[in-house]
Amino acid sequence: MNPQHFIAFDLGATSGRTVLGMLSNGELRIRELTRFPNQTLPLGGHFYWNIFSLYEHLCDGLRAAAREGVAITSVGIDTWGVDFAFVGGDGSLLGMPYAYRDPHTEGVPAEYFANVLSRREVYARTGIQIMPFNSLYQLYALRKKGASQLAAAAKLLFMPDALSYLLTGEMVTEYTIASTSQLLNPRTRKIEPELLEGIGIDPSLFCDIVMPGHRIGLLNEHLAAETGVGRIPVVAVAGHDTASAVAAVPAENEHFAYLSSGTWSLMGIEVREPVIDARTAACNITNEGGVGGTTRLLKNITGMWLLEECLKAWAREGKEYTYSELVGMACSAVPFGVFIDPDDESFAHPGCMPAAIAEYCVRTGQKVPQTHGEMVRAIFEGLALKYRMVLDDFRSLAPFPIEKLHVIGGGSKNALLNQFTADSIGIPVVAGPAEATAIGNIMMQAWAAGRVGSLAEMRRLIGRCVPTETFLPGDTRAWNLAYEKFKARITGVTA
Repeated sequence: MNPQHFIAFDLGATSGRTVLGMLSNGELRIRELTRFPNQTLPLGGHFYWNIFSLYEHLCDGLRAAAREGVAITSVGIDTWGVDFAFVGGDGSLLGMPYAYRDPHTEGVPAEYFANVLSRREVYARTGIQIMPFNSLYQLYALRKKGASQLAAAAKLLFMPDALSYLLTGEMVTEYTIASTSQLLNPRTRKIEPELLEGIGIDPSLFCDIVMPGHRIGLLNEHLAAETGVGRIPVVAVAGHDTASAVAAVPAENEHFAYLSSGTWSLMGIEVREPVIDARTAACNITNEGGVGGTTRLLKNITGMWLLEECLKAWAREGKEYTYSELVGMACSAVPFGVFIDPDDESFAHPGCMPAAIAEYCVRTGQKVPQTHGEMVRAIFEGLALKYRMVLDDFRSLAPFPIEKLHVIGGGSKNALLNQFTADSIGIPVVAGPAEATAIGNIMMQAWAAGRVGSLAEMRRLIGRCVPTETFLPGDTRAWNLAYEKFKARITGVTA
């Protein structure tokens, strides 16, 4: 069969990439064409995404693809969740989207529950983990302050849909990205009107829901000519980056949990129907849309954010580290010297992460890490122990035994953390693919093009083409003891 080429735009909260995928005779190959920064823009005491800069980078990616001299079958875009842009009645974007780390949603969920619908009712309708930056609370905050963008908006588009709109002029709401918002009913797979009407927002602000694999439209004539790629289709892939990543898990059967590891860690299992009950509510577990009719039952955990922010702070002091240096420093530090909950609120948006960690240790009656190596080890151990705590919740919820943890995304290359995680959870950790999000994006385009016909077929192909590494549990006794101490400190209950 003739080779087909696909362009995946994979945008994360700190950087974006253009990835070219080639599928030929059951073999998948990918290659990065461009990489570009994506950082929040501080302006007037708020944080925004520069969507116009992102659009320019997408155009650069299209030009880079054209220089490859191959026929492009289609384009797909995935991004982080919850954030959105507004479109005016004349079709113009209304300013820059707020970033989810903007503090304007602090305290908003409690206010929404008091004035509109209770926490129990919101969770019952959406099955989504209560987090202050969810789209629902962003909209409440914007309505409360009388935001001009919201007042003038004709449509709301989540980030991948907004970028697809800029490429095609066509507006859709893709299912997986909408499912992150706490506005979607996972049973009906539609926007839940009562959540919006209670704050005076018309549900018609949203476009019709489309499923992954939907063809949005063709690249507009101007871009097709200017970039040189022609009028190629733009496909609604699994627009949420985690949904794309989970689609690329090379699992042999359903008996697995996944961990999408990056700035955020997202752990969960894949089920056929939403699970919304007292157990999931108590654990604050979310039901997000997946590929092929699946539901991603998962929980957000703060991931490499702590280390990334420490590295930025240390770089400002003139000290930068390679990955091998970080691993060496962490290995040399004394194990379990301090227990850090990576999800503590003080780490959400601190001015200086090392100072925030030190203050956390003082507040919790622990010794403050004295060296950078001690701090790195504390972060890695805290993550591995928190992974076990969350995995225990999923073990109680899963309708099957969890036999493996598949770690995907950039964090899958962190061998030390992978080994710590295997030691902590007591089952094998299968690491890879690191490029899971881009691969999932490309394979959904291949599905839309008729090159694969099911999620299982996608995963079999990925398993053949992408190498993985397995980490087996080692010193589980020491980690079991550490987990008892960690859990007692975090919850007040011994393991």
